[in-house]
Amino acid sequence: MSSPSSQFAAASGAIVDPRFCVSYPIDLTFFNDAAWLNCDRLAVTDTDGNVVFKVEADKCSLRSRQVVVDASGKPVISMQQKLRSVHDRWLVFEGNSSDPKYLLFSVKRSSALQLKTELDVFLAANAEEEVCDFKMKGSFRKRSCTVYKGDSSTVVAQMSKEHKLVNALVSKDAFGVAVNPNADYAFITALAIIRHEFFKEDTVISDEISDEVSDLISEGISAISAALGGS
Repeated sequence: MSSPSSQFAAASGAIVDPRFCVSYPIDLTFFNDAAWLNCDRLAVTDTDGNVVFKVEADKCSLRSRQVVVDASGKPVISMQQKLRSVHDRWLVFEGNSSDPKYLLFSVKRSSALQLKTELDVFLAANAEEEVCDFKMKGSFRKRSCTVYKGDSSTVVAQMSKEHKLVNALVSKDAFGVAVNPNADYAFITALAIIRHEFFKEDTVISDEISDEVSDLISEGISAISAALGGS
């Protein structure tokens, strides 16, 4: 079972910071290469187009380290892959830190072998990790993912292709995330970013598999053609 402190954090809503918890629903829009916001990576805005978060990459990091900053450029959270992790775990820290004492939560695949990616989220206080504090399910390719509280059916946030930002300059790959009242939207933002990273990784693997299958099929066709030609 998860520890009392992790249960309290999940119930209170604040995981990154109480300032990111509000009593009403929040609609966020995520998109890449936002030139109009002077951002060449992932950016997050509200429905009026105001910057909420931007993602900055640490180009010197071997762990795909990324820092999420607020509209003023102040680091909110940092995230990095854990080295030699069977379940491809990501670690999320407070501010620009990578010190274990500032660990907020970690995210990993529910299983090392998956046909469909599901992510388990464990708050830092949940050291035993017998039960996840949150779970993310769904298809990122379809931009249809849902964040649940633990293994329950309680929805915390939902991702979809539809977004409520009215701006003609937004790219076609933009997607929306609807965050329920009292949920920490900085936390939800981190999950969406990490889910995107898993999607990119899975896409590369899928493409590699597709190429291998294509090569085998081509070799098979060539062998059949040669056999028929020689008969």
